[in-house]
Amino acid sequence: MSKFLKGTMILLAAGLVTRVLGFINRIVIARSIGAEGVGLYMMAYPTFILAVTITQLGLPVAISKHVAEAEAVGDARKTKKILVVSLATTISLSLIITPALIILAPYLSETLFTDPRTHLPLLAIAPVVPIIAVSSVIRGYFQGKQNMKPAAYSQLLEQAVRITLIAAMTTAFLPYGIEYAAAGAMLASVVGELASLAYLLTAFKLKKKFRVRKQFFQFIQSGKATFKELMSVALPTTGSRMIGSLAWFFEPIVVAHSLALAGVTTIAATQSYGALTGFAMPLLMLPSFITHALSTSLVPAISEAYSKKNMKLIEYRLQQALKFVFISGGLAVVILYVLAEPLMNIIYDSSTGAGFIKLMAPFFLLYFFQGPLQAALQALDHARAAMINSLIGAVVKIAVIFALASQPAFGINGVAIGMLVGFVLVTLLHMATILKKISFSFHIRDYLKTFIIMGLSGWAGYFTYPYLHDYSMLISIIICISVIVIVYFILLLLFGLLKKHELRQIPWIGGFLSIFALK
Repeated sequence: MSKFLKGTMILLAAGLVTRVLGFINRIVIARSIGAEGVGLYMMAYPTFILAVTITQLGLPVAISKHVAEAEAVGDARKTKKILVVSLATTISLSLIITPALIILAPYLSETLFTDPRTHLPLLAIAPVVPIIAVSSVIRGYFQGKQNMKPAAYSQLLEQAVRITLIAAMTTAFLPYGIEYAAAGAMLASVVGELASLAYLLTAFKLKKKFRVRKQFFQFIQSGKATFKELMSVALPTTGSRMIGSLAWFFEPIVVAHSLALAGVTTIAATQSYGALTGFAMPLLMLPSFITHALSTSLVPAISEAYSKKNMKLIEYRLQQALKFVFISGGLAVVILYVLAEPLMNIIYDSSTGAGFIKLMAPFFLLYFFQGPLQAALQALDHARAAMINSLIGAVVKIAVIFALASQPAFGINGVAIGMLVGFVLVTLLHMATILKKISFSFHIRDYLKTFIIMGLSGWAGYFTYPYLHDYSMLISIIICISVIVIVYFILLLLFGLLKKHELRQIPWIGGFLSIFALK
């Protein structure tokens, strides 16, 4: 099995567990502090993402790309210099961003978010910035070497620690007020990130073949060329993420003000935004661990092929990724659309947000494409084009949100539509850019077959669920999902979209096929 597939499978397994644990975190938070508390948490969270984006400066992707290229030619000194320059850069930025976040917290909460209760959650996230700054550099190093295990294990540890603390901290702080409980949820995230960093540092110390401290300052002084190389990828990459983070940062601000224009009160706006971003969106985003795993593995894999000018391998890797995303994403969309209301009831004990899932799920197929396409552009030294696409999408998204959410006829649904317009536009722009940059075949017939399979398996789910009323809701959901999955994969085999040699490349399925001698 290639390094690309092996790394992807490791990240997929870890991503699935991490996403499930993260989802459990959201469930615990939602059940502990309700839609209003989740709204406070989600209003502060984009600020945290923005602070981390500025601190990372797009270096994880740049490190992964340049370490992969250095490894391809066996240049260990270049790898060491990349690490030293990256650590110096991110640590310096974190020492600026962390105090700035603390100082600006009162202004952000009272003026921009129009809800002073977001002050404490904003303060609670400040300590995590320098922690993530260092851990992101080490993750980028391991990913560049196409060793995905440390990054995967660190994610699992971070979520395990967070889920252990989340219930205790929200419960402990809730008697003091809903804003204290939201801050407690943020603090649990800080401790989880600290545990993740401790693991990564240990793994790095055990696996590295050189000393970082030796000649540290010498590498910083002579690292101007390395810094420029890193910035050639990092700045456009961080530009894309910065645009997304700024759009997310301004999103709750625009939502709060536009809903106020529509006549919605502050508390009602916070509850509605909490239902959309805290209830519906985590469920819709649950399958994106597949996209993240593929994107992370694609950058070093395509960078290595690009350094060797192997354009056929580049197209093959991208075709592999997009096919996997479309098949897995299609199944997720069918399940979410068919079982939107039962899933919301069983998870949150409320159907609030089910309408958002019905509205948004079909369009999330294009969202799942966005990560691999952007990773390919970054690996091919076209990160600037990806940044411009992200900028266009972000501007259009914020404009649509304001235009629609300020109208009483749309309200919070206008926010959901604005989100959809934003990520659909960015994905289409990324695809158009890829088609201009490399020779790439678009297999329309396979995509049409997948849409037919999605429709048939969705119909099977709709037909099955009403006959399961004698069972509990949980059992009914499990049976219905099982029916959809079985029908979906049988149709994939019948339509020729999934072949046995592709199944054998997946370790646990390949072993199962070998047992039954399916050759």
